[in-house]
Amino acid sequence: MPRPSQKDQILAAARRLFSDKGYHGTTIREIAVEAGVLSGSLYAHIDSKEDLLFEIADEGAEAFLLAARAVESKWQDPVDRLREGLRAHIRVVADKQESAKVFFHEWRALSDDRRKVIQSKRDRYEAHWRKWIEEGMAQGDVRRADPKFVRLCLLSVANWVYQWYRPGGEFTPEDIAEHFWVLLFNGIGTGQPAACELLGEA
Repeated sequence: MPRPSQKDQILAAARRLFSDKGYHGTTIREIAVEAGVLSGSLYAHIDSKEDLLFEIADEGAEAFLLAARAVESKWQDPVDRLREGLRAHIRVVADKQESAKVFFHEWRALSDDRRKVIQSKRDRYEAHWRKWIEEGMAQGDVRRADPKFVRLCLLSVANWVYQWYRPGGEFTPEDIAEHFWVLLFNGIGTGQPAACELLGEA
């Protein structure tokens, strides 16, 4: 496997630190130490610490958009798109935990022009979900409710997976998505089949 470039090492260090300490809590010197380079060497690759934040936040935004586009191209039924969208979202969070956390929490630290770029991508991603939810309602397979709150419910549950998911743990990202989907789509009320029945558990 080829050795990561110095720029890749710097980005990896920034991902870890921004994810762990936050953008404002991280100094250029800390990034240099984490990357194993001199502070002055960073500026051969970037103009500012914000360059790193933008690149990492954009990496997260593009990962989610790519996942949504793949779901939309593969699945036609809106309920399938919602289920597979949840699965894809959790897979991105699991595979790119540091970038996802920065994308969720640190992007607002960007300057206006860059923040607008990320906001536009967030809006485009959320538009996929709004479309799937509204189509599911129109088709009669999703209960009528404010689409915004349906989207917030689904994505809020998925976003926080990074807090407790550990690779190699008891559940795969797909397992987690399936459990969440059964609970969210069927509800937790006793008028519905028990989640363990729907998941085929004893």
